Amino acid sequence: MHIQDIFREHPTTFSFEFFPPKTDEASEELFHNVARLQQLKPSFVSVTYGAGGSTRDRTHDLIIRIQRETDLTAVSHLTCVCHTLDEMTAILDRYAGSGIENVLALGGDLPRDRANYDRARDAFQYADGLVGFVRSRTNAPDRRGFGIGVAGFPEGHPGTPNRLKEMDYLKRKVDAGADYICTQLFFDNRDFYDFRERCELAGIKVPIVAGIMPVASKAGMVRMADLAAGARFPAKLLRAVERCGKDDAAVARVGVHWATEQCLDLLENRVRGIHFYTLNKSDATRQIYDNLGVVDSVALRA
Repeated sequence: MHIQDIFREHPTTFSFEFFPPKTDEASEELFHNVARLQQLKPSFVSVTYGAGGSTRDRTHDLIIRIQRETDLTAVSHLTCVCHTLDEMTAILDRYAGSGIENVLALGGDLPRDRANYDRARDAFQYADGLVGFVRSRTNAPDRRGFGIGVAGFPEGHPGTPNRLKEMDYLKRKVDAGADYICTQLFFDNRDFYDFRERCELAGIKVPIVAGIMPVASKAGMVRMADLAAGARFPAKLLRAVERCGKDDAAVARVGVHWATEQCLDLLENRVRGIHFYTLNKSDATRQIYDNLGVVDSVALRA
């Protein structure tokens, strides 16, 4: 289903994000985990990838398999880094031929093994250029072309300390043809609400989906901070985690509770969608769904 139709049909979307494993065996296990999540009737699922590496091909294969073998709508990540124009064209042609209708267009980070890569070789330096290119493709499975999502950063983009310019850059992505914004993870909803208001002031009117990642362990919190390039953990959350000592199961329960409270508050404040960063694990997401009482996101009418 095209993302425009999804937002038209779902007043509040619920979606999941996965990353492709590095082995065939792990990929098979992940596919079955993804397929089992059909029971939760998510609005869509997305799959990340590492530019320039083998995981890129695994992302493409997994996205196409989800499209062909499940009832889920799949959104593939596509980044600027390590991509020539011919490569971009080939990827989009393959998606169009496989019935994939939606992509998340990102600037992306350089792979760790390509620290000295010359980005002048890339077709696009910034995500707004990629968005414009994807929007220009006319051989997508729908005459509207591909549905396009872009990233937003409630706590600030790590590469743009100037928050005024940051919003200008986001507006460029939307003006280039983005259909919606999916935010980076955050743990204080006030950051999201402020971001949403600043988008409104900037004239950004596309749906804004809130990114949520439940804390699973103390070590996981450190990885989260690296992944989100400096995620801000509120003191109240840190105190709750500290009370758990070395009990990771207790930390996970705190994480589910915190994320549940975030989601309840977001729903009360009419969030357009909630996107769960699953880290390829379904337990926390299922628990949060149970806590929220979500049966079918289509039923969540205003």
